Amino acid sequence: MNRRNRRNVTALALLGALTLVSGCTLMDSEPSSERSYDPQPRAHQDVQKEVGDLSSRALDMTQVKGKVTDGGPATYPCGSDEEKKEGLRNVRHVWSVYGVDDDALDKGMQNLAAQLPGNGWKVVKNGPNENTESRRIEVLAVHEQTHTQLEARRMDGSKGGETLINFAVYSRCFKDTDAK
Repeated sequence: MNRRNRRNVTALALLGALTLVSGCTLMDSEPSSERSYDPQPRAHQDVQKEVGDLSSRALDMTQVKGKVTDGGPATYPCGSDEEKKEGLRNVRHVWSVYGVDDDALDKGMQNLAAQLPGNGWKVVKNGPNENTESRRIEVLAVHEQTHTQLEARRMDGSKGGETLINFAVYSRCFKDTDAK
């Protein structure tokens, strides 16, 4: 991959991370009085492993044999300012698969959507992204056991970037037992 495309892939991964930080996700980021669950005490290393494993399995479900961006799951503050001070966190893993042709990526999105339900995920959306010009397919799902969320978006590279599937996999908010 040339230097320009590498920057575009990195920029797309960062855009996905910024989307998560800004709260434009399936996960509720409301204060505890509006949250539909009570964050459970957990060690962030355990949640990072869980999110990483689910993320890896999502890649396997696509059956795409492309390149994958670097980086792994990371822990971030979650909730209101007070909750953040008290150690409320969530884990996010934002990454992309690229370096293959459009047909392979399109088939990968189909494979992902078809295999998620059989692997413990509830698909809440599988269709075109109405908020983009290209209307490329996106898959949004919730893991039924862990409540981990998955967002997979097919990016077409129409603005000079790399064609890819961008993934964001993230946990619910939890009370970090290792927070200081």
